[in-house]
Amino acid sequence: MSRTFTDVGSDWQRACGQPRPQGWIDPLVAALLAVGYTAILLAGVRELGYARDEGFYFHAAGSYQRWFELLLNDSQRALETVDAHWRVNHEHPALVKSLFALSHWLGWERFELFGMEGTSFRFPAMALSGIGVGLVYLWGARARGRLVGLVAAVSLAAIPRFFFHAHLACFDAPVVTMWMLCAYCYWRSLGRGGWLWPLAVGVSFGLALNTKHNSWFLPIVFTLHALLALAPGMVRGMTRRQVVRRAVASLLCMAFIGPALLYATWPWLWHDPVVRFTAYAKFHLHHVYYNMEFLGRNYWQPPMPRTYAFLMTAATVPVVTLLCFATGMVTALRRDLALPYAWVRGRIAGHHAAGEPESLPDPATSLLWLLALGVQYGAWLSNTTPIFGGTKHWMTAYPFLTLFAGLGVQGALVAARQHWAHGALRPLLRGRGLELAVVAMVLSAPVIQAGHVHPWGLSSYNALVGGAAGGANLGLNRGFWGYTTGSVTGYLNEAAPKGARIYVHDTARQSWTMLQRDGRLRQDLRAVGTVAGADFGLYHHEKHMSGQEFQNWVAFGTSVPDHIAGLDGVPVIWVYRRPGLATPEGR
Repeated sequence: MSRTFTDVGSDWQRACGQPRPQGWIDPLVAALLAVGYTAILLAGVRELGYARDEGFYFHAAGSYQRWFELLLNDSQRALETVDAHWRVNHEHPALVKSLFALSHWLGWERFELFGMEGTSFRFPAMALSGIGVGLVYLWGARARGRLVGLVAAVSLAAIPRFFFHAHLACFDAPVVTMWMLCAYCYWRSLGRGGWLWPLAVGVSFGLALNTKHNSWFLPIVFTLHALLALAPGMVRGMTRRQVVRRAVASLLCMAFIGPALLYATWPWLWHDPVVRFTAYAKFHLHHVYYNMEFLGRNYWQPPMPRTYAFLMTAATVPVVTLLCFATGMVTALRRDLALPYAWVRGRIAGHHAAGEPESLPDPATSLLWLLALGVQYGAWLSNTTPIFGGTKHWMTAYPFLTLFAGLGVQGALVAARQHWAHGALRPLLRGRGLELAVVAMVLSAPVIQAGHVHPWGLSSYNALVGGAAGGANLGLNRGFWGYTTGSVTGYLNEAAPKGARIYVHDTARQSWTMLQRDGRLRQDLRAVGTVAGADFGLYHHEKHMSGQEFQNWVAFGTSVPDHIAGLDGVPVIWVYRRPGLATPEGR
């Protein structure tokens, strides 16, 4: 007998449960996940060196901090010197850098809450990353059940590239949270009347705008979603007019509150806002092209490979997460997004009961996740999109990828129970034992992998390409930003004589200085910008930097490094030493 709309609905009602708009358990679990993830990040931060961009943001945050201090002591003078303090790094929005400044001011200088100065700058990004993980759980739990929320949250936390970026005093992980927050508020605004959630959409959009330019995609996602949600049966319990009114309310709040909040929280825009915002937009719309190796070829100008984002996702996200994601996509397309069709067919055939559609999962939720995922990857279908930043450029898609992964695990459990409902395995399917076993299997490998590759997150590749070694053999980038200097500080402290000059290669001077201020690197070691005359030469491996290695050979008269560090036998950074250099006394 063919399955009716009632059959489909009962399966999903049992599997997904009802969205829970109230109660304290899910917010508590989300908070615990957020705090726990932040604590894990803090525990591993000492092992991770400082990326180039972090050095620039340390400098910018210091300038902003001086302005905040001046604002408290002499507000008139502070308003007169806005440009002098906020000109630094004005090509990027100010919100997260302002948090870096306040965290350093209060957490390091005033209350001494951190063991290292650099951690005080990094803490806001780590806390925001933790909030993002908690928010993914909350959305998944409210929309599809706690199993979906838990799998999605931990899967996101354990993606090695996200785990790496979540440590950094940069914008890439924070904008993932801001993006999720705005999308979550929009989702809530469709489910409830009134102006509370539309206002929250506007405020969160303003915060996202002042975090990173990825936020420009949000209105596109919401507009497409509002239009497609008008399809019959797509949104439960609402008329089309209600859908339009609630979506328009959120979009209007975004249009008015978002830019206003961006202007209010970015002092650089206060004088001549149109000209300065236009310059900021042009900087990113016409961004300079940097180098990136992909499949053995160095790309530094268009045309860029259209497959870059898709293949790099397939090569860096844990395999089990990818499999669960694929299962979740099939589940959503076959059962969830097919419900509007089943609903219409059921109405025509008279198979529905009064009020029944409201008891089913809302297909508009999966539609929103799908659009948020697709729009982020859509930018990479252009062969002029710069690829220099690697996976960080589309990390805002990863929460939605893991939400579908959670949906895939849930769908697989439903299928197992249906298939073995009357067989010999039926006793094993009772209770929560099966769920716990499956969740443990799905999450253990990504968690172990994330811990194993730390602090070499940008050298991490999954089993599909053969791990770090396979990625290197395929000609995929092993690392960038010069952060791996943090992995050779122990060698330099032991091997370098007093006052030794170190050619730091791709490490920003501010990042080198922070390693010394943290006590991770001896104060007497001097960073130099040329290999000629240096006592030690660092080489951060990238395909386009092979000339730098040759310069080390010439300067030191040897092609043999004195020290090599990397992941799973794959060299990522090596250190050349001048022959005959004295060994430090007592070492």
